Amino acid sequence: MTASSKAKGAHAPVKLVLASASPRRLQLLERVGLTPDLLNPSDVDEIPHKRETPRALSIRLAKEKASRALEMPLVKELGPNTFVLAADTVVGLGRRILPKAETIDDALDCLSLLSGRSHWVYSTVCLVAPGKKLSTRCVETKVRFKRLSREDVDSYIASNEWRGKAGGYAIQGRAEAFVRLLTGSYSGVIGLPLFETVSLLEGAGYPVFHSWMTAPQSEV
Repeated sequence: MTASSKAKGAHAPVKLVLASASPRRLQLLERVGLTPDLLNPSDVDEIPHKRETPRALSIRLAKEKASRALEMPLVKELGPNTFVLAADTVVGLGRRILPKAETIDDALDCLSLLSGRSHWVYSTVCLVAPGKKLSTRCVETKVRFKRLSREDVDSYIASNEWRGKAGGYAIQGRAEAFVRLLTGSYSGVIGLPLFETVSLLEGAGYPVFHSWMTAPQSEV
């Protein structure tokens, strides 16, 4: 790299990319005053490897999403001072990986397994900073459900909130009423652990607090 190209990179505007199509992750970022310059989802094969643990799957997929997004044309066009943020959330029962429920049978199976038991939610955030410096944090949250009645299950299935959700439920909706105990990160269960996300961005040099000062104030 020449001196002139270094200087050009040094003065390039700082940009933030969220490599996700999840409206929940975008809402969580905006909740803490961070608005991405680009939403650039990156599709990866989410099928677990043989004997892969829920935690390992979450970490691998978050890294793959970030790396894939980094090579996309729209991201490259933003310039050298671009931060790419990706995340993945996996629900595990022991070593068993619960699927993202796509059918009613998927959701029924998940709810049956989770009823009256504790499970773990593994939410990994991966940040690629300028210079392709990659860093990750995996947050483990323990969630215990009450014993679900038939009425609980039927009404939740009817809500359709389970569709496409890891473990067959969305904690930010009706399923929050099923949670007896949560130890860890509530935002991580939703899909993006905010404390770890902000810490990674701040540590990598992203102007988090400048973004906070310039972000529109939310109504109380």
